[in-house]
Amino acid sequence: MVVSSLSLSLASTTLSNRLNHVPHSTYTTKPAAFSSQTIITCSRDATFSEDRNCKRRPLLLGVGALALSLSPPSALFAEEIPQNYEAFVDLADGYTYYHPSDWREFDFTGHDSAFKDRYLQLQNVRVSFIPTNKKDIHDLGPMEEVVANLVNHVYSAPTQIADVFDMQERTVGGKNYYTFEYTLTSPNFSRAAFATIAIGNGRYYTLIVGANERRWRRVRNKLKVVADSFKVLDI
Repeated sequence: MVVSSLSLSLASTTLSNRLNHVPHSTYTTKPAAFSSQTIITCSRDATFSEDRNCKRRPLLLGVGALALSLSPPSALFAEEIPQNYEAFVDLADGYTYYHPSDWREFDFTGHDSAFKDRYLQLQNVRVSFIPTNKKDIHDLGPMEEVVANLVNHVYSAPTQIADVFDMQERTVGGKNYYTFEYTLTSPNFSRAAFATIAIGNGRYYTLIVGANERRWRRVRNKLKVVADSFKVLDI
């Protein structure tokens, strides 16, 4: 994962870093004196292996000491983050989404970012992307055909039975998104999930958030917030 630069002017000091977590209160209330935020401090000049091993470091923010300048502009954070969620923002790879604030980041093979429930590891969200010459998801074909092909031939294994329950399209900032709900049933296991797909920056993005099908009724609305929060950023 390549990490972008975020400029923080703190007591006349500039730090190059990537903004990772944006807690619910960060942009909706004034920061308390010496409140702490978690930031991944990485340089654009870091090698790939150095970048993968960048450590989160707490940054103390005193009242009146923080001047935050973002590229893209800080208007990105103008909307209020839902309570009990945090925003994950990847300015380098061009996307953002919310995840429950008590989830923890983990490595998911083949994915750019991923978070999971502390105790229920199958309850998680992950994002991946691949290069594409397409400009918009409409270029992939009708939503019904695109979703059916993904669920039946890409997301499911040969031994699984796939079912699609809902499909929705939304447009945010001139970008189009498909979000759909589906289940994958194996002989001994069933998983339910939402997926959101979008195209931008020459990339085909996929966010999948799901859980064990037995827990789906209890967590469905909570995970729908995550699926609907995914946005592509211009880079």
